[in-house]
Amino acid sequence: MLALVGVAELLAMTPWFSATAVTPDLVREFGLDSGQAAWLTMAVQGGFVAGTLVSALLNLSDLCSARWVFTAGAVAAAAANAMTTLAPSPVEAVAWRFATGSALALVYPPGMKIVAGWFKAGRGTALGVLIGCLTLGKAVPYLFAALPHDSWREQVLWSSGWCLLAGLIVLAAAKDGPHVAVSAPFDPSAAIRVLGRRATRLGVFGYLGHMWELYAMWTWVGAFAAASLAASGAAAGERLGAVAAFVAIGAGALGSVVAGRLADRYGRARVAAWALMISATCCALTAPAFGAPFWLLLVLVGVWGFSVVADSAQFSVIVSETSPPEHVGTALTLQTCLGFLLTMVSIRLVSAVASWIGWQWAFLAVLPGPILGVYAMLALLRPAAPDAGEGG
Repeated sequence: MLALVGVAELLAMTPWFSATAVTPDLVREFGLDSGQAAWLTMAVQGGFVAGTLVSALLNLSDLCSARWVFTAGAVAAAAANAMTTLAPSPVEAVAWRFATGSALALVYPPGMKIVAGWFKAGRGTALGVLIGCLTLGKAVPYLFAALPHDSWREQVLWSSGWCLLAGLIVLAAAKDGPHVAVSAPFDPSAAIRVLGRRATRLGVFGYLGHMWELYAMWTWVGAFAAASLAASGAAAGERLGAVAAFVAIGAGALGSVVAGRLADRYGRARVAAWALMISATCCALTAPAFGAPFWLLLVLVGVWGFSVVADSAQFSVIVSETSPPEHVGTALTLQTCLGFLLTMVSIRLVSAVASWIGWQWAFLAVLPGPILGVYAMLALLRPAAPDAGEGG
């Protein structure tokens, strides 16, 4: 079941960066500047925030079968993503990207809930595998963008086909596991009450620090690499930038699996803290590494990509294990909603800093995120005070 849902998540997430990966083509066709180009990804983030917010407030993942929610989201995301290819202007393209993100909000958290329902003792490893598959799915568009292609529309349509296939896989073969709580009655205060537990709250805070860095890195690492290569005088910087982005994002798949196994043995907060410290170090090193040889750049972004998402699943496990069992779906949805809302700020901030003082210094803007995430995880490792609330 883990393999089945993992493959479905991989396929379903390919539309996320389907337009971002071909940004140079869209910039040429629509005459976009850097701020407008940022909206190709920010719209997906915004749509995802809107979708998860509605889902969390309605307790959708706890009221309905996660399998049906996943399938509906995958089908809708495939359709909205395909409509991007018909957009006559960037405004319509951004609108369809927003719709794509809204639909994917019904894919990501329900997928985590399905897997969490099949695992208890090894939940960290299981969700690590799932996040690894999800990460690889988001990297795939960059791989195809690095290959010779005739049209960006063809690549976007391929991702829609894969997303549709994901929905059919889950509909036909996925089943609820033995650890899934019974459907809970609608509770309008559930989204707020889950944050009343100390451990859940710290898990969410750590996740926010992680997300401040993650999507800004994923969105702009290709542009950073291309600018770095141009500064060093290397040829084919745009194509090699896409290769660097694929390596950076794809490395996260391995990082998620390795971190999941380590977390089940040594503790989720401890492993998350180490991953955050490594990613913060790599983030800081982007400034002195600017203009370095391509091989050195690949090593840096590979290690960064490995560590920047390694902790992601562990925050979800912390939240799923410390939330009320009947509202795990709502808690996971609320967590992702807040995290993705934050990414809209950091994605735009990095592009603004790059326009202002150059790509060499752009990623330093997201360095505070993982540092604050480390503090949240260290607080979680400390015993709670007697009056600190439940879940410590």
